Formats: sequence, structure tokens, C-alpha cells
Amino acid sequence: MTPPISRFPVPDLADLPEDLRTRILAVQEKAGFVPNVFLALAHRPDECRAFFDYHDALMLRPSGLSKGEKEMIVVATSGANRCLYCVVAHGAILRILEKNPLIADQIAIDHRKSDATPRQKAMLDMALRLCREPDAVDETDFARLHEHGFSDEDIWDIGAITAFFGLSNRMAHLLAMRPNDEFFPMGRVPRAPRP
Repeated sequence: MTPPISRFPVPDLADLPEDLRTRILAVQEKAGFVPNVFLALAHRPDECRAFFDYHDALMLRPSGLSKGEKEMIVVATSGANRCLYCVVAHGAILRILEKNPLIADQIAIDHRKSDATPRQKAMLDMALRLCREPDAVDETDFARLHEHGFSDEDIWDIGAITAFFGLSNRMAHLLAMRPNDEFFPMGRVPRAPRP
């Protein structure tokens, strides 16, 4: 028996509104499977749309942060929030983007001992400070990031990604969202050719 992907009801793909079904099928076409987060959050279609619209606005917009650096923020803060789903799913994306099978595990546990660059470690210091003690963030945090070449817009990205995935982590905990088995080997072993 397959364990449930959520403690809440999960709708059938065929029963979803057309726009959500189309979006999910596009992800399935690209990834080869449907990430469980899409089906779990589709329990409330309006919130699901808003969630993925904001996700895409943050993660796909042009930025001074690379796609890999954005995923580093997700993995580090999700590790701090003990979110299994996001560490596993975004860890897979991070491994692929950085072409490094070790980086996601390192960053999820202790980014200071990871293979990240000093600039990336400063970025993750800020993300984790905002994640763990948001009221302590002050101008010295901004100054340190400026020293590493981050603009104020980049710092907004760091903060917005941290905040958004704080929401995501908490929803994953609430739903007891199970990561897809397909995520675990991604970026660790060569991908099998698709039929």
C-alpha cells in the first residue's frame, strides 16, 4: 500500500479546474512525474493557484541570484524549519542545477561547512537569520551582503524566498506532505532515458 501524500483529501487530476490541470500536466511532462505538492495543495484550488503564481514570481524572475542560489535558500531555510518535503524536493533541484550531488545535503544541515562560496554562505547567513530570528535583522546584515556584491533588490529576493518557503514549510508540516520517491536519486545518479 502506498502511503498517503497528504492528511487532507487529494483531488483526482481529472476533477481539477482546467487551468490547474494544464499547469500540473506541463510539470509532469517536464519532470516525468507529478510532484506531490501540486496534488496536495490542489485540495483548495484558489490557494493552489496563488501559491504557484507567487512561487514562479520569486523563483523564475531575473535576479542577481542564480537559480541554484535561490534553491540554496530554499534548502537551507527548509532544513532549519525541518521540512522534509521541501528539503527533498528542492534538494533534488539544487543538485541538478549546481551539478553537485553533495551540495544539497551539506546546505540542509550546515551551510557553513558546505561547498558553497563565501558569497553564497553570506546569503545563507541572512536567509537563516530572517528564518530563525526575523526581529534581529538590521543594517549590519545589509552591509555584510553589500560587501559581497548583493544589491538591495537581491536582498529583497533573499528575504522574499525565505518568507515564502516559511509558508510552504508550514503547509507541508500541516498536510504531512510526503516527498515523491522520484526526488531522492535526482542529481545523484545519471537520469535514465525516457521511453
